[in-house]
Amino acid sequence: MNIKEKKINSNSINGLSIIIPIYRENNNIIPLNEKLNKIIKNIKYEVIFVDDNSKDGSHDTLKIVKKKYNIKYYIRRKKRDLMESCFLGIRKSKYKTCLIMDGDLQHNPKYINDLFNKMNLFNYDIGICCRNFFYLNSNNFNFIRKCSSLIIIFFINFLLKKKSMDPLSGFFIFKKKLFNDFNFLYYPRGYKILLNILYCNNTNIKSFDKVIRFEKRVNNKSKMGVKILFNLIIQIFYLLYIRLFKKILLKK
Repeated sequence: MNIKEKKINSNSINGLSIIIPIYRENNNIIPLNEKLNKIIKNIKYEVIFVDDNSKDGSHDTLKIVKKKYNIKYYIRRKKRDLMESCFLGIRKSKYKTCLIMDGDLQHNPKYINDLFNKMNLFNYDIGICCRNFFYLNSNNFNFIRKCSSLIIIFFINFLLKKKSMDPLSGFFIFKKKLFNDFNFLYYPRGYKILLNILYCNNTNIKSFDKVIRFEKRVNNKSKMGVKILFNLIIQIFYLLYIRLFKKILLKK
């Protein structure tokens, strides 16, 4: 979104809660946490892992990492759902600004400092790390999936009004207040929490896109499948309903 950037008083800057939903990411937990610890500078932050009850040894690894780095982690025993994992992490976070990223090492922590500083310096509500679909690594993002993502994004922007060049991103930073004020309207399950935050909140939400290089996924594979795609389509039409009747729903 193009807006006039206006600096705010640096005294209002708070810390950052980094929420990482994981499932069968045992081999990625330590490398990711070490990257975060090495790269993030001059920011008060906490790391929250939310595991969907993996059976690959992730629990033991999280215990080890917690002793060394004092991270937080939570194990969800209910039905596996990335959206619910993110919700739990947000509710357990302590800072005013939250960041969600995947645990498969696709999302490089090197962008976090810039995202956080830009959010606070110019009083944005949300910042989104976007894929450049013309330069994605073919080993990481095949042609069919690239085309399907572009088609879905086209319909999202057409039906719901464009708010980002990549509303399907799983790597973004936002003010926790957005979640606290509007999460009762959110679509309750699935894999695309960013859609909820973008389209269930105020229409004048201030956002920015940051095109980044997505790294090759490590020790895991894409969760996208027919079932998830179907759920995504339902979510899009749900959000269209929310957009059309939001004023009425908010008065209830």
